[in-house]
Amino acid sequence: MRILVLGAGGFIGRHIVAELLAAGHDVVGVARTTQALAAAFPEATFVALDLAKTVRPEDWSIHLTSVDVVVNAAGVLRGPHMEAVHVDMPKALHAAAITAAVQRVVLISAISARDDVATDYSISKLAGEAALRSSGLDCTILRPSLVYGDGSYGGTSLLRGMAGLPWVVPLPGQGDFAFTPIHVNDLAQTVRIACEGELPPRQTLEPVGPETISLKHLLERYRAWLGFGPARFVQIPMPFMRLLGRIGDFVGDGPIATNSLTQMVAGNAGDSEAFARAIGSVPRSLGAALRDRPAQVQDRWHARLFFLAPALRATLILMWLASAWLGLAYGAPQTEALARSLGLPMAWADPLRIGSSVLDILVAAELLFGRSVARAALVQLVIVCGYTVAIGVALPQLWLDPLGPLLKNLPVMLAIAVYGVIGNKR
Repeated sequence: MRILVLGAGGFIGRHIVAELLAAGHDVVGVARTTQALAAAFPEATFVALDLAKTVRPEDWSIHLTSVDVVVNAAGVLRGPHMEAVHVDMPKALHAAAITAAVQRVVLISAISARDDVATDYSISKLAGEAALRSSGLDCTILRPSLVYGDGSYGGTSLLRGMAGLPWVVPLPGQGDFAFTPIHVNDLAQTVRIACEGELPPRQTLEPVGPETISLKHLLERYRAWLGFGPARFVQIPMPFMRLLGRIGDFVGDGPIATNSLTQMVAGNAGDSEAFARAIGSVPRSLGAALRDRPAQVQDRWHARLFFLAPALRATLILMWLASAWLGLAYGAPQTEALARSLGLPMAWADPLRIGSSVLDILVAAELLFGRSVARAALVQLVIVCGYTVAIGVALPQLWLDPLGPLLKNLPVMLAIAVYGVIGNKR
């Protein structure tokens, strides 16, 4: 079959693409950027689309030619495009799919997409489910619990990061929030059999693993798997966790956000026996999956770096903002000395000082609001290198200064380069 997979670049989407290809299907993947995907999956075809902008049926018609099944694994947990991606885009897709005689649609929703979970994520996911049910298409809606795998993204990355913290492990509240985690390969297999018509049509399933465990036990298991010794928990009051969530909402890319926290508190437990009956097999347990795939050095690195990445980002933002303020408030003598050493007119000193401070603020804004970690790192490296060369040529004595104002730029550039590598969560 020819299967169109939306969200093919995501953690779940990549595994769905791999499962469908292994079963011999013709896969067309849709993602925002596709160059890396095309290299990773040369057997598949990929289309680069911004799903938030494909909200008309004609945006999809050309991509549904000869397509038998559509898998919608696209989703955003926060941001201004949630309604477009979860509701408006699928409505347009469904209308085009009916015209193109698509056989069925498989939607990846979430187990916490319920009426009693008052987040924009849950509300928009539920609206997307309703749009699919009312479309008249043959459909299967999957609401998985926490999805984990050899890699990680989102909630599972956060769990690994918390489990990997040195000395103590923070525990939100009492740590009694329930999960019935499912391995991503088992979820991908479920998507495949739904695509192949082996599940009863027009039903909603909750893909879950065979055991329900608390957040505390999840953290204990991950820490033991990582080899970091016994977990020593420190309970974090939920009001403080909610404050951290609001901070994460503001910065836009923090490790914790209000939506993810609300989804966790709402509960993510499901009926293991009902799901096993529906698919005709029992998914692997978390314990078996961790046993069969021992932690490697890269897993320990990822866990330990998870919170260091946002900490490094925050430190760099603070550095650029402090540099801007110090330049505006106290930088006049130094800028005049620099202009004099470079043979520039003294009238240029203030524009140089103000301009460099404005540039520093723009760099901080790029770090705070920009979408590309690599671009932010490159911009910083170019600017720091430029500052270092210009000041080093004009005032070479600073290379010998005991406090090392220029020498310190070397580890700063290394820290920027490290952020450029670890700052990208995908």
